[in-house]
Amino acid sequence: MKLLDALQDEHALIDRVLGSFRSYVDALVGGTADAQDGARFAAFFSEFAGHFHHDREERVFFHALVTQAELPAERGPVHALAHEHAEMAQWLREMTPLLERRPRSDDERARLEALATRYSRALWRHIDAENSVLYPQGAERLARCGVRELADRPLSTAEAAARDGAAALLLRYPPSEDAALTRGDGCFMCRAHGDTCRGLEAEWWTELEWEEFHERDAAD
Repeated sequence: MKLLDALQDEHALIDRVLGSFRSYVDALVGGTADAQDGARFAAFFSEFAGHFHHDREERVFFHALVTQAELPAERGPVHALAHEHAEMAQWLREMTPLLERRPRSDDERARLEALATRYSRALWRHIDAENSVLYPQGAERLARCGVRELADRPLSTAEAAARDGAAALLLRYPPSEDAALTRGDGCFMCRAHGDTCRGLEAEWWTELEWEEFHERDAAD
């Protein structure tokens, strides 16, 4: 599915820019970063990751899962991941003023580092959950309904500018990794797992899928 291929390519860019963002925050706290770059990072995550990437996920892919594959919208993976989009957007708005100037106190430094860590870890785990579970499983269920392609749209001027600006940021602030963050595949990577979502099998599987699972399990 071309839309999902595009979304996964965008995930790869967002993933790298998150690492660059963490390097920027370290440099800003250390007094060596250009504070104007904070607005560029904020624009990337707001315009490209939010208004472009997350918007197409919700308005096109999630919408198709609900209307075409008849999957639940008020619970399960679709609800949980859409909620994360809104939550992370709010965190970004909260953090943006601190990104655009040098910290004025130790308390501001600590707050900026905490907010940047929370945001980046949440978005990294969100990407892992979508890549490994939602995209492949969603595409499979849409295919069962005869849906093999979904509509896409071009970047707006602001979205394209935000994406293009990432190239300079990646050069200026080489991406760093978060050694304390565990990443991987599966529902457990999603922060909602076990809280607002019971996992893909519990939320999406049909009685037939459960019967087939138990038959395979008994045969083994």
